[in-house]
Amino acid sequence: MLSYAFVILHLSILLAGFTGVLGRLITLNEGLLVWYRVMFASGFFLLYLLVKHGQIRLPLKDILRIAWVGLLLCVHWLLFYGSIKYSNVSIGVVCFASLGFFTAIIDPVWSKRAFSLREIAFSLLTIIGIALIFHFDTRYQVGIVLGVLSAVAAAFLTIENRRVGSDYPLMTFLFYEIAASFVIMSALLPLYLSFFPVETIVPSTSDLIYLLILSSFCTVGMFSLQVEALKRLSAFTVNLSYNLEPVYSIILAMIIFNEAKDLNFAFYIGLALICVSVLLQSYFHWKTYQKVQKAVANRAR
Repeated sequence: MLSYAFVILHLSILLAGFTGVLGRLITLNEGLLVWYRVMFASGFFLLYLLVKHGQIRLPLKDILRIAWVGLLLCVHWLLFYGSIKYSNVSIGVVCFASLGFFTAIIDPVWSKRAFSLREIAFSLLTIIGIALIFHFDTRYQVGIVLGVLSAVAAAFLTIENRRVGSDYPLMTFLFYEIAASFVIMSALLPLYLSFFPVETIVPSTSDLIYLLILSSFCTVGMFSLQVEALKRLSAFTVNLSYNLEPVYSIILAMIIFNEAKDLNFAFYIGLALICVSVLLQSYFHWKTYQKVQKAVANRAR
């Protein structure tokens, strides 16, 4: 059964990796892309809860509390897809890998806990890697800046998802988070399009297909697979495995878009530093987890 759990876990990571690829395939600008994604996804989440007989009703005060997280999600996705539109999938995903650094800085301040110098030191390798790419490849500087800002927004989103989401069933929380994102995006979209005008807001047939895949398989499907994996695996194992998401995205982008030809030597040096950072963080998190498990086992004796 563990092998089945790992299969569905990595399938969910693969689906997460596809989100960047689909963002590149969809020709709509990032504002419309996010609006359509949250609109369709909120409908798919509602359908999932109805089929699974999940909890749907929440008090208004809880809905408003979750709406704050939905706002953070909007900001993160707008910046992330903007990064991909202004550069490419590989650049956008590599910049998003700076999430660990910003989480290591923001989380202690937000949660009023001590800083982890080890986390900050390892995450600095990621920042050095991104700085190398930014300095030596001037073609994608706007995309790089947007990608780093998306990581900042994602750090706040991750912290608030953990803080607020722990009080509700996961899929119920995600439904209201996405639904709130749809309401917020619907209110902001006219203003957004006034600054970034487009010829049409109607997606083409191919865009519609990609949006439906992004909203169903790569949003609801990804999270439902996570829920299944968490029934058999620890949250630590699932979170640690998601460090592979940028690797999956870059490999998919190189296969589908042949992005390797657009990337210079500085990118690969920067990517290598980021991979070292992820590996070091994963190794020490695993060692800490083993020590905790051993201490729990000793106390149980």
